[in-house]
Amino acid sequence: MTTSLATTEEAQLILKLYELRTEEGLRAARAWVTQQFWPKSAEDVFAIFGAAQSLENNYIRQVSSYWDMAISFVLHGALSADLFVDCNAEPFFIYSKMLPLLPALRERMPTYLAKTEALVERSRPARDRVDGMLQALSKRTATEDVATRPA
Repeated sequence: MTTSLATTEEAQLILKLYELRTEEGLRAARAWVTQQFWPKSAEDVFAIFGAAQSLENNYIRQVSSYWDMAISFVLHGALSADLFVDCNAEPFFIYSKMLPLLPALRERMPTYLAKTEALVERSRPARDRVDGMLQALSKRTATEDVATRPA
């Protein structure tokens, strides 16, 4: 994807996406997915998706569908990839967090995070963002491993 100046319409769409993210329910869902949900296995994720009446199920589905919708605007040309990546870290953080689990997740959910993956494959800035997040997450995991080891 090439760098170009964004249009006024693209800027308005970015602002609308931001406005939607500030809605109370989506804000709570995003906080849970990004800050509280740290699955260790695909089974941890399947357990949430399988708990149809749970708040956590609602949260993960709401966040996943929101970012799928937003990224579809990029994949279909309504929004510049460079502008989207520049303004949004969260979908790449979620993708990075789930990346080690994706092969197992896709056995039962073949399209899970597929739009994010397509954008990462097409966009150098998105790949760079994911690479940085993977490094940060590996440091977090290493710190957790040290903190949880018996003395």
